Amino acid sequence: MDSRQYEELFLAESREHISAINYHLLRVEQGTDSADGMSAVFRAVHTIKGMSATMGYAGVAELSHELETVLDAVRAGARPLDAELLDLCFRAADLLEMCLDAAVGGRDGAIATAWLVQRLRAVSASASDARSSERIAAPPGAGTVVRVTLAPNTPLRGVRAFLVVNVARGLGEVTAIAPALEELQSEQFDREFVVRIRTEQSDAEIERAIRSAGDVAHVQIGEDRRDALPGRASSLLTAIDAGAETIPVGSSAARRHVRVDLRRLDALMNLIGELVVARGRLQACASSFANPELTDCVADASRLILDLRDEITASRMVPAWQVFDRFPRVVRDLAHTLGKELEFSIDGKDIELDRSMLDEIADSLVHLLRNAIDHGIETPAERLAAGKPPTGRLRLSAARERSAAVIRVTDDGRGIDRRRVLARAREDGLVGASTTELSDEELFHIITRPGFSTADQITDVSGRGVGFDVVHTRARGLGGAMDIKSVAGEGTSVMLRLPLTLAIVRAVLTRVADETYAIPAAHVSESVELNEGSVCRVQGRDVIRLRGDLLPLVRLRRLVGLPPHFDDGTADLELAIIVDLGDRFIGIAVDDVIGQDEIVVKPFDSVRDGLTIFGGATLLADGSPALIMDVSCLG
Repeated sequence: MDSRQYEELFLAESREHISAINYHLLRVEQGTDSADGMSAVFRAVHTIKGMSATMGYAGVAELSHELETVLDAVRAGARPLDAELLDLCFRAADLLEMCLDAAVGGRDGAIATAWLVQRLRAVSASASDARSSERIAAPPGAGTVVRVTLAPNTPLRGVRAFLVVNVARGLGEVTAIAPALEELQSEQFDREFVVRIRTEQSDAEIERAIRSAGDVAHVQIGEDRRDALPGRASSLLTAIDAGAETIPVGSSAARRHVRVDLRRLDALMNLIGELVVARGRLQACASSFANPELTDCVADASRLILDLRDEITASRMVPAWQVFDRFPRVVRDLAHTLGKELEFSIDGKDIELDRSMLDEIADSLVHLLRNAIDHGIETPAERLAAGKPPTGRLRLSAARERSAAVIRVTDDGRGIDRRRVLARAREDGLVGASTTELSDEELFHIITRPGFSTADQITDVSGRGVGFDVVHTRARGLGGAMDIKSVAGEGTSVMLRLPLTLAIVRAVLTRVADETYAIPAAHVSESVELNEGSVCRVQGRDVIRLRGDLLPLVRLRRLVGLPPHFDDGTADLELAIIVDLGDRFIGIAVDDVIGQDEIVVKPFDSVRDGLTIFGGATLLADGSPALIMDVSCLG
């Protein structure tokens, strides 16, 4: 068998198992998931071992086998799970991930694992004497295996099986069920199933309790041995040890999902984007012909194109947890390295976002988290001296606001030291010597400059000035924006506002002179006509009087460097697009509004020291280009 054709699938599934290992180890360390968590870690490692052996990756199989043996000893109670062993498990997970990447890259065995294999073997050897007195036999697993056969013609088999499982839970800890409980409840089994229980009850007491559930024809009890459970029960138990939830052949659940390379989805999105542009040109051409049949055909094609776009867009949306779940391990390791106590929480993990956008922003979020832990969160002693609890709080959250995704990283640390930033800015010549304080806008522009850092020395964590500037550049390149709010002694919050999808948005097309600019429709509240009575100046700035409120006015002509209106009567024809920035409204003065249209977003990296108000570009239906405004940078 040529295993190379399965390499990408193997790597994708193995990474999911590595993520599960880290997740459950963290929960075990935090005391929120003990026995069940270690069982989940064991199953993930066991699955990686089986898959790697099938693929012929001996190095991966050996390491996972030794880790599996240690985990088995922990589950059996033969080896206590202390902080030292947990650290060893974390290191094993890291090394296992490196070995997986190397193996798929054709370098199986290139990663040095002998030192860790020896340490794991030493741990296993120290637990072997304790295990010899245990009731559990050699095969993986822990507990007494109970094979249950329901009576023929049992009504509501799924309900009866569920009652049996509940009875088993009353006897002790149920560590495995085969087939899976969901399949039992949906009656996707014949009459037989297997339950593994950790219990102090005798075999007679177990059988009596199981039969009390009713409609039980046969109960067979034995230790966790294949020879004690012949036939169907043995195969079910084998499925348990493989870490798989068995699904009967022919079950539709096995075919509800299919893995698709993300590059294929990217190609589909690019094609549908071009199709949307072609749709606009087709509509424009059809409108010049007074042909009802042609108009109907174009309308049908337009509807189908939009439906296809929506389906492709939806296929790219994934819950945020698929990327966020890697961060608790990053936070845990860095906090341990810096000797800081930290409570890390994630909110909005079920918010669905474009997978490409999530992947693009993942590294930026790591920068923000590392920055918060290193610069923001104080040491326990510093926090106690400041009247704070010794454990700092770090929060990552995701939410959807209109057609944007808002991701925040918030800490309750020391906040940004404006005096220190000002002093370093003076040293670097970024501000004049007479500057005594920094406004929020000045602070933002300084700390997001490439290479700027207030650290006195370079460490493995910080000091190179790679942080806020990387995040800011990445957010703008994705058509989004970044905002920072910080209060000394209370903490810092960094907000990233990003598009839900990177490809297609609805926009209001505006004209200034002979140039066209697009404003995302999700931010547009209304448009109003400007005249001398509606515009005035307050503290040197243009504002609009709108229903009793004064709103800041930004003239797009000035921003893009076009000459002002001449006194030819056209000044009174200016329009203002009122945009909603979430916490405030602002007006954008333009010459005219062309209309609304679906546009294909092409992100770009902005020119150094260029205008920051554009987050992308697009091609219009007539083939002409237009810049897309990033309204969050206004005001």
